[in-house]
Amino acid sequence: MSYYNLTLNNMRDDDYLQNASSILDKLKTHYRHGGESSSLPKLLQDYTQVVLDITFYEENRLVDQEFPEDTSPFKIQQLLQDLTEPEVLAGRLVPAQEVQSVLGLELLECLYWRRGALLYMYCHTLHQRKQWIKKNKATFLKCLQEGVRYLMRMLQVRNSVKLNDGVVFHDSATANFLAEGIFSDTHLLTMMYIGEMCFWAVKYEDCSMDTTERKEDRLHFRDIGTQILHKYVLACEGPLQGQGWNTENAKEILSILQ
Repeated sequence: MSYYNLTLNNMRDDDYLQNASSILDKLKTHYRHGGESSSLPKLLQDYTQVVLDITFYEENRLVDQEFPEDTSPFKIQQLLQDLTEPEVLAGRLVPAQEVQSVLGLELLECLYWRRGALLYMYCHTLHQRKQWIKKNKATFLKCLQEGVRYLMRMLQVRNSVKLNDGVVFHDSATANFLAEGIFSDTHLLTMMYIGEMCFWAVKYEDCSMDTTERKEDRLHFRDIGTQILHKYVLACEGPLQGQGWNTENAKEILSILQ
């Protein structure tokens, strides 16, 4: 926890970081004096919230600085590692339960979303640096692939609701959303992020991609992007029409991917 202590000591001005510091102190006390094993899931959830709060601050700093070329790769890998730790700890310390049962659906979704969104923002910035991409195409494509995987995992945390499960819906639009796995605005935004990242990947992907990765392990960016953006457009121009969701970019990308 030394990394988090250092971060908190240097950033005491933010209210949410002060709250994170309070939670971290409680975790330390429990760790030093021991506690009931039944309270472990709650402790892991509190720890996850601490990680989310502190990494959020660090992510915003990177965005504000427009991802400096010299320091961003290391900082991003550190953030990805930090955001992975709660899931790893939950699986290791409570092996008898599924990770989503220990952390809860919302926290697990947030961990995937934050990793995927961080890589989306990084790739969005890199996409403006044409000369950098020419020299680092394999790195760019690797970031895209990793980001798409995280965002797809986010969409898969909750199972889509089957309309024949005996659940009665009074609103058909809500029923269709749940059937497609769209549970919030964040899920919808995730679809757009995936579509854009798949478009960038198709644009730069070629046979020169790192051969150390087996071909069968690579994502089919064109297929994934097309499928996801179709759902996005149908949702935005259907039940969400007039709610402020724009489909122009999604349609333009679809015209290229198809």
